[in-house]
Amino acid sequence: YLQALVSISADDASAMADSFMVADLLRGSSTQQAMAASAARASAGDPQLAAAARKEQDLRSELVGLYRQLQQIVGLSANDLKQRGIDPAQMRLRADALSREHGQLFTDIEKRFPKYANLVNPQPASLEQLRTSLRPGEAVLSVFSTTNASYVWAVTANGVSFHSSPMGELKIAPLVKSLRAAMDVGGLAPARWPALDLQATHQLYQLLIAPAQPALAQADTLIVAASGSLAGLPPAMLTTAPHALGTDKAVPLDRYADVPWLDKRYATVQVPSVNAFVSLRNAPAGSAQRSAFAGFGDPVFTSAAPASTTRGMRSDAMERPSEASLRSTQVSNWVPYSRLSPLPETRDEILALAKTLGADPARDVVLGAQVTKQRVKQSDLSKTRVIAFATHGLLPGDFPGLNQPALALSPPAGKNADEQPLEALLTLEDVLQLKLDADWVVLSACNTAAADGQGSEAVSGLGRGFFYAGSRAMLVTHWAVDSESAKDLVTQTFSQYTAADQPTRAKSLQAAMQTIRNGFATEGGKTQYSWAHPMFWAPYALVGEPGR
Repeated sequence: YLQALVSISADDASAMADSFMVADLLRGSSTQQAMAASAARASAGDPQLAAAARKEQDLRSELVGLYRQLQQIVGLSANDLKQRGIDPAQMRLRADALSREHGQLFTDIEKRFPKYANLVNPQPASLEQLRTSLRPGEAVLSVFSTTNASYVWAVTANGVSFHSSPMGELKIAPLVKSLRAAMDVGGLAPARWPALDLQATHQLYQLLIAPAQPALAQADTLIVAASGSLAGLPPAMLTTAPHALGTDKAVPLDRYADVPWLDKRYATVQVPSVNAFVSLRNAPAGSAQRSAFAGFGDPVFTSAAPASTTRGMRSDAMERPSEASLRSTQVSNWVPYSRLSPLPETRDEILALAKTLGADPARDVVLGAQVTKQRVKQSDLSKTRVIAFATHGLLPGDFPGLNQPALALSPPAGKNADEQPLEALLTLEDVLQLKLDADWVVLSACNTAAADGQGSEAVSGLGRGFFYAGSRAMLVTHWAVDSESAKDLVTQTFSQYTAADQPTRAKSLQAAMQTIRNGFATEGGKTQYSWAHPMFWAPYALVGEPGR
C-alpha cells in the first residue's frame, strides 16, 4: 500500500500525505505487541484501566484468532466446510460483532486513558500535525526503508520535500554493519584502529539526505525518524562531502577532525516515530519545583566484584545466548549474570554529573551494591529534572525469561543473580510503572542501541517506556564507549545545558561532541591520542524532544 501511494504521490498531494502516515505506522509497529502487554501489566495500579486493558486484549486476541481461521479455510469447497462443521458466515458475523465491541471499548479507553491508548495503538501523525509542532530552525527527516527502496520526507514548518531512493535495506544493512563493526575496536590500541569507510558514510548521506538538502537550508536541528538498520547508526557521523583520510593503513586519529561530519551542520536527534515526537512536543512543561538530579551507577554484578576504577571500554563482555539456549529453560545453558563486566568510571561519571547539576551526592546518588531494582522503584523520581543510569542495557533473550529490554542492576542482598537474573534487572515493565517528570533520562551504557537491529528495538522499547513514565528525552549510546571520553561528553552536555544562554538539549549535545572532537586522551599529564575519531564522540544520541 505504501508503494502504491508513493507511485502516485508526485501527482497527488493527499497520497503523499497518506504515505507519510503509513510509513510512520509501519515504523512503529514492530515493538507494539510487547509494549501493549507490558503497559497492560503496568496499569494494574489503576483497577479501571487494568480491567479495560485486559478486556481490550482479550477481544483483540479472539478477533485475531477468528481472522486466522477464516484465512485457513479460504479455498475450501462448500462440501468440505459442511463436513468440518464450519460456517464462514457465522464466523464473519462474530468477527463483525467483536470488531464493533473492541472499537467501542478502545474509544472509551482513548477518552479516559489517552496515554495508554496512544502507547498500545499509536496513531500516525499527519504532515499538518507535524508541521505545526515544529519550531524555527527544526526539520524532521522521516526515512522508511523497504527491501529495495527508501522513502524520505523532509518536513519543516514551511513545507515538505519527498524523494525515493534505490538504496533499500539490502544495501543499507551491509553499510551500517560495516560502519558499526569499525567501532568495535576490542583491545586494539588506538594507533592500530583501521580507517573508517568514509565512502560509506557519504554514500548514505548522498542517497538519503542530499536530495532533501534544499528543504533543509534554514534548519540547524535535524530530527530523524528512521527504520531498520539505519536506526542503529547515529546520523551525526554521516559525511556531507567526499573526504580522503590518506593512504595509511592505520590513520592517525587527529585526521578525523577535518572530516565534514553531518554533526558540524546540524544538531541531530533521533525519534522512534514521528508520532512519538509530536506527542512529546505537545506534552506540558515540567514542574518548576523539581530537584536537579538522581543518579544510579557502578552496579555490582557479583559479590566478588571490586569497585570500578580503571579506564577502559564499557562493554558487557559476554556472548549472546545460542539458539539452543534460547529454546532451553535450563539456567545452566545461559551465560551467568556475574559474567557482566564491571563498568569503569561510571561512579566518577555519576558524581561528576551531580556536581555539574548542583546536586547533593549523599542524597541524590546511589552507587555500587545499593543500585538495585527495589531501590530504583522505591525512589521518588516524580520531581527530578535529570535521571541517569550508568549501567549495561540488555536485549530480550539475554537471560532466561527476559522477553523485554532491561537495565542491569545489582542483585538484592543475599540473592544469586546467576540463578535468578530477573531479580536484578530493571525491565521495561518496571520502567512503565515509574512516575517521572524528567527533562532527560541518561542511559550511559553499551547496547542501549546495539548494532544487530535488536538494539534499535530495545532503545525504541525503553524509549517509549521512559516517555510513557514521564520523560521528555533520553541520552543513549549506540555502542560500547570509552570511559574517559564518555564521562567528559556527558558532563560537557549538561554543562552546556545549564549555561547562561541555555541552549536546547540537541545543541547542548552538539556542542559537547565538538568539544570532545577537539580533545585528547591523557595519562600522567601527557597527551596520548586525539578524540577526533567518531568512536569517542558519536556513540551518544539524543532521543526524543530536542528543545528545552
